[in-house]
Amino acid sequence: MKSRIITVLAAASVLALSACGSGSPSSTGGGSASAGASGGGDLTKVSVGVIPIVDCAPIYLGNKQGFFKDEGLQLDIQTASGGAAIVPGVVSGSFDFAFSNLISVMVAKDKGLDLKFVANGASTTGEEGKDVGGVVVPAGSSIKSAKDLAGKTVSVNNLSNIGDTTIKHAIEKDGGDPSTVKFVEVAFPDAPAALANKQVDAAWILEPFMSKAVGAGGTVVDWNFVDMSPKLDIAGYFTKSDTIKNKPELTQKFTRAMNKSLEYAQAHPQEVRDIVGTYTKIDEAARSKMTLTHWTVDFNKDAFKTLGDAATKYGTLSKAPNAGDLLP
Repeated sequence: MKSRIITVLAAASVLALSACGSGSPSSTGGGSASAGASGGGDLTKVSVGVIPIVDCAPIYLGNKQGFFKDEGLQLDIQTASGGAAIVPGVVSGSFDFAFSNLISVMVAKDKGLDLKFVANGASTTGEEGKDVGGVVVPAGSSIKSAKDLAGKTVSVNNLSNIGDTTIKHAIEKDGGDPSTVKFVEVAFPDAPAALANKQVDAAWILEPFMSKAVGAGGTVVDWNFVDMSPKLDIAGYFTKSDTIKNKPELTQKFTRAMNKSLEYAQAHPQEVRDIVGTYTKIDEAARSKMTLTHWTVDFNKDAFKTLGDAATKYGTLSKAPNAGDLLP
């Protein structure tokens, strides 16, 4: 059971962009919340598990701006390769808080793990033609819209997660049959080559790799996040319900600082592009061209319900999640 949970919780959506960074666990100290650690004086050390991807830029920016220090917190930001490491890290207490996409945490809750979001993490821009990811086809493809994906082979970074869930929804919405699609796992950095080599008919790709595929002649035929909802939240920061209950002040401080960080990132796109270069291997040219994630403080409960209902309909979840159980 445990191994199945860990496998299912492998990161989706934004999470597979971890290949841009080191991908290996790192730490500035280690351990969970403790007072006065590493010469922090009155600061309380808080361990946070993140993925070295663009979407996690706000926490790095907020840390640099001193938002967490203002709350009396000393961040111990630890990177991991994806949700398969991060979700169990929160459950075991290795991380006080962590970043993951919504479906991964929905699945964890569905399997009996008592987790809850405390802050938003990343959202769609809501704009077709200018979002952080989409379904790309190679030049000359007969696929022109989502319904044409029926009967085709489509790559996603992880199966049974936010990628195939939102794509199935888009196909059905467009009048196609999502049950006939063959989904295969291909990491986002490898997806442009998979398209070029005709290993797949279409590929779901996120930035900055989507821009690379389009630059090579590909076309985005569906903006699956936007199709799901123009207000869709993709990921967030979460913790154990026990942490929220037993450490309410710590949770409130982290949430306040994280919310300031989200607002700051949204208002300072160039600083986002710059700081991404400090914790990933995305070069300056790619950073200057990529579409950035939208960052907002509040979760959209209607979009959450739409996503959860779709994940249930397509078998990723056994029952539709309750927004009140998972959202702040």
